[in-house]
Amino acid sequence: MDKAGCRIMPSHIVAYSALGVAIACELVGTTFLQKSQQFTRLWPSLAVAVFYVAAFYFLTHALRVMPLGVAYAIWSGVGIVMTAAIGVVVFKQTLDLPALVGIAMIVGGVVIMQAFSAATEH
Repeated sequence: MDKAGCRIMPSHIVAYSALGVAIACELVGTTFLQKSQQFTRLWPSLAVAVFYVAAFYFLTHALRVMPLGVAYAIWSGVGIVMTAAIGVVVFKQTLDLPALVGIAMIVGGVVIMQAFSAATEH
């Protein structure tokens, strides 16, 4: 608790929350990237810029506590999986077996890192 009697959230919860918001912003930005049609449509193109700037802003907050490599591994792993899911659901794209196996390997790598690596400790 701080001097005013308010609870203070542990820094790792704040870092993971900031990383989650960063990932969400990056996913929205990437979705608008597809809709921008190679930056030929104004509003989706502006949305890409806004959401990517927000993503990096929140990533900087996560990096106050988290090691860069850990944050980026989580960012990229979750981003790849969720971007693939958005591609399938929103844009009706298909994933073949090698793509699914590759995505599973990425997820496995992030899980192994989080579960067993001392580098993830804050």
